[in-house]
Amino acid sequence: MPARPIRPARPDLDLVVRLPGSKSVTNRALLLAALAHGDSLVLDALEAEDTSAFIDGLRALGVRVERQAAGRLAVEGTAGRLPAERAAVDCRDAATAARFLLAAAAAAHGVFEVDGSRQLRRRPMGPLLRALETLGAAVRPPGAERLPVTLTARGLSGGALRLPGDVSSQFVSALLMAAPLGAAPLTLDVAGAVSRPYLDMTVAMMRAFGVAVDGDGHARYTVPAPAAYRGREYAVEPDASTASYFFAAAAVTGGRVTVEGLRRDGALQGDVRFVDVLEAMGAAVRDTPRGLEVSGTGPLNGLTVEMGDISDTFMTLAAIAPFALGPVTIAGIGNVRLKESDRLAAVEENLRAAGIHAEAGADGLRIVPGTPHATEIDPRGDHRLAMSFAVMGLRTPGLTILDPGCVAKTCPGFFDLWRRLERDAVAEAAD
Repeated sequence: MPARPIRPARPDLDLVVRLPGSKSVTNRALLLAALAHGDSLVLDALEAEDTSAFIDGLRALGVRVERQAAGRLAVEGTAGRLPAERAAVDCRDAATAARFLLAAAAAAHGVFEVDGSRQLRRRPMGPLLRALETLGAAVRPPGAERLPVTLTARGLSGGALRLPGDVSSQFVSALLMAAPLGAAPLTLDVAGAVSRPYLDMTVAMMRAFGVAVDGDGHARYTVPAPAAYRGREYAVEPDASTASYFFAAAAVTGGRVTVEGLRRDGALQGDVRFVDVLEAMGAAVRDTPRGLEVSGTGPLNGLTVEMGDISDTFMTLAAIAPFALGPVTIAGIGNVRLKESDRLAAVEENLRAAGIHAEAGADGLRIVPGTPHATEIDPRGDHRLAMSFAVMGLRTPGLTILDPGCVAKTCPGFFDLWRRLERDAVAEAAD
């Protein structure tokens, strides 16, 4: 896909937009449905590269998943054990597929080769692999820290386990969802959990599929085993991470955007709390009968904010920080250096390319207000970088996003939706 120029925002920006379903919710629902007793129907599922990789991974492991219609997936439950006894699973770019499917496969019996793209091979897997070895799996090569690996599964033993949580919450979520398939209950102690709302999401969805987890804050979890998930119909809520770009667009342009079907209270996704950051900067936020609405009320205030729990949205804040009245300091996000790219370094470099003073540290980023100039933004193949800097482009004539096709990882139609915010947009239906 050629580079995508971002055009200035519409002067009359007032939109209601329907966004695709959450990737995080979709992939958890698919796994829990696959492991359940009985069949499930997943509604409003995201259709993107990461969810496609997850579905293909499940199919490689012997699970029947049928696409009945757009966003409507029928999953045949396996009653707690993945059927394949030998499989090669290509997770492509999807870290959730690699981590969640590794843990689920370890609860089965067989030999499973798990690999992914060059980008995914750079991402850490070591803490999860060591945990699976402790619970009874064998991993080759010995001491592996990244993909590719070959997992020899003999079922999960249960017991007590300590896991570092400061690299990725996905390690913890993977073990929690697989643990009910074990021979005995699992007590999981987590040291320094990051992105804690994703752990809350996992626990809530496990409960929705029939397995209740006891939790002591985010430091200790006790999972019953053997225990059975139950198949059900499950509706996926709109993606709150993707919603952050549209909310930020309203805040920084003085417009108004409503994301249909998303609620401030009761959402599974912690990233909905990005609107709290916008509100602290001066934007107006309210729940409406149609969905969550953000309105820009004037110049945004600078602030210092800890974003460890909603780190996927720090880039959205960084993209509007140049237009604030004072500096913006973002803390608690050191783990984002281990995502699809080194996100701290990538944001810092792209802001500087646009003429904005930005300083990245080990755990955060400080941005000084200024006037961005036209430049080419290199997202480094990272979908969230591309989408975040599209927000800055609404007030930066001449800004261009290189490799815009990388958004297909989680929102293939992003730039079609985005055009409705731009000056040359024509009136068209939200759907």
